[in-house]
Amino acid sequence: MKKTCIVTGGSSGIGFSIMELFIKNNYQVFNLDIQPSSIGIFKQCDVTNVKQVESVIHEISNKHTVDVLVSNAGIHFSGNIENTNEEEFDRVLNINVKGAYAAVKAVLPSMKSNKAGSIILMASDQALIAKQNSFAYNMSKAALASIAKTTALDYASYNIRSNAVCPGTIETPLYHQAINNYCARSGENKDKIHQEEAELQPLGRLGQPEEVAELVLFLASDKAKFITGSLQVIDGGYTAQ
Repeated sequence: MKKTCIVTGGSSGIGFSIMELFIKNNYQVFNLDIQPSSIGIFKQCDVTNVKQVESVIHEISNKHTVDVLVSNAGIHFSGNIENTNEEEFDRVLNINVKGAYAAVKAVLPSMKSNKAGSIILMASDQALIAKQNSFAYNMSKAALASIAKTTALDYASYNIRSNAVCPGTIETPLYHQAINNYCARSGENKDKIHQEEAELQPLGRLGQPEEVAELVLFLASDKAKFITGSLQVIDGGYTAQ
């Protein structure tokens, strides 16, 4: 019998690679996103709308036991505190943090009933360190690390595990969008910036979405059944410097 996994923001980037790998490993995967996906069972959902998230997950959990939640939906925004207006601040926090709050809260009744479950939040190396011009994004990823840890403690008695994955610089559409935006503002050459980003990593390259997906699959599996409340870094050694 297939296990059920819910992924938020699974239509591209890391989320898409996660869905691909889980499907290959015989999971039934639901994708909650605003954009359709070519794989998985697509459920159109705006993660900033708590009632909509609750409704979609309730519909899924009425028919299936939710074994795994991967709260992955998120956006990037560059700017220090002075360069972040209220609208931009709200948008980052609503998608990155409120979206995770809504999804985690909605899957808990199914997991509690089953006395098992794995919750994986997609944080960032910025849950551990600060980066320049990343005020709102950095804050949002630190918040996800906190959600992972508090949820791990609050629901350990139900055998529900909660962990955060903290990727470094991963080559995704989100990464390329951020580089494009920077180059548009600064006039820098994209190939030059891309190479400089790779050279900043001790392993000398950017991470790939498939590598993050492998870590997520491990955390969802029984091989990780004694791992909860952890921040799992996958950053090519960047935060070890």
